[in-house]
Amino acid sequence: MDKQPLIYVLVSAALFGISPPLAKLLVKNIPPVALAGLLYLGAFAGLSAYSIAQGIASPENARSANLKKEDLPWLFGAVLSGGIIAPICLMLGLNQISGFATSLLLNLEGIFTAVIAVVFFKENAGKRLWSALACMTAAGVFLTWDSNRGAFNLLGPLLVTLAMACWGIDNNLTRNISTRNPIQITRIKGLVSGCVSVSLAYVLGMDMKWEVSVFYALLLGSFSYGISLVFFIKALEGLGSFRAGIFFSLAPFIGAVTSLMLLQEWIGWVMFPAMMLSAAGVWLMSTENHLHPHVHHEVTHTHLHNHNDVHHVHEHGGIVHDAHVHEHNHREEQHVHPHWPDTHHRHEH
Repeated sequence: MDKQPLIYVLVSAALFGISPPLAKLLVKNIPPVALAGLLYLGAFAGLSAYSIAQGIASPENARSANLKKEDLPWLFGAVLSGGIIAPICLMLGLNQISGFATSLLLNLEGIFTAVIAVVFFKENAGKRLWSALACMTAAGVFLTWDSNRGAFNLLGPLLVTLAMACWGIDNNLTRNISTRNPIQITRIKGLVSGCVSVSLAYVLGMDMKWEVSVFYALLLGSFSYGISLVFFIKALEGLGSFRAGIFFSLAPFIGAVTSLMLLQEWIGWVMFPAMMLSAAGVWLMSTENHLHPHVHHEVTHTHLHNHNDVHHVHEHGGIVHDAHVHEHNHREEQHVHPHWPDTHHRHEH
């Protein structure tokens, strides 16, 4: 078995996981709204550098289908919810609570993504999803406890939770353009979101000094939000979305451990039940087995794919092993296999 995709997804999870504790250090010197913008501008810079390097290395290799005019409403909603509102709420919340608590609360993004998909997009939800929601809610209650004051701190966790809800909306909107070029989507989101948030910080009169911490914020954004995505996309090609998602769920726990080591944060006894409940929620989400007979209607579309799954068995002029992009047809068929609500499994239940 090729171990390279596994290395890619673990690097991606690590880069994203360390962002809350490192941002916790930066938010002391940079206003939260401005920091949110700088992180996304950094992601834009990092992905732009990667795109230029990729174009030089293989200019003839179009890796994904580019955005079209009809995709813009979905992109606008994703930028507003996931690129502007979510990171601002996250940085404001991070300014109120520990990096450890913020890292564990990142697990709520997957829960909100699933619940929004069930409620608004009529996807199926099993018992494990609702059990995972109960575990993560209980973990969140523990994380609202401020051991230093001996009281509940609701503002910080609520802001982080709102950020996760907005990213859940973002994920569901982006799902409708998920066959498009993810690098292009994230670059647009990074540039627009970054400019809007930094401008908003100035309009609100927030004092942002152009010093070395600004460079660190851009650097953190380029790696944790930008290059992390590149490694995740590379992992998707070898692992598939389900397995890659499971391994990427390590990111919040990497962040929690980093907070303990780097920031030496100790939030009291509540950290132990919060960690266990979070881990239980992730396990319940990742082990849900959705299996039933389903029909694929005939469709012709263009997106990045390879031939290692049952939905992309079609002929080429020659044998093609790597992921590639071209217009292809899916004939109508009915079959049974475990599946998730990905691009090819958006059906009624």
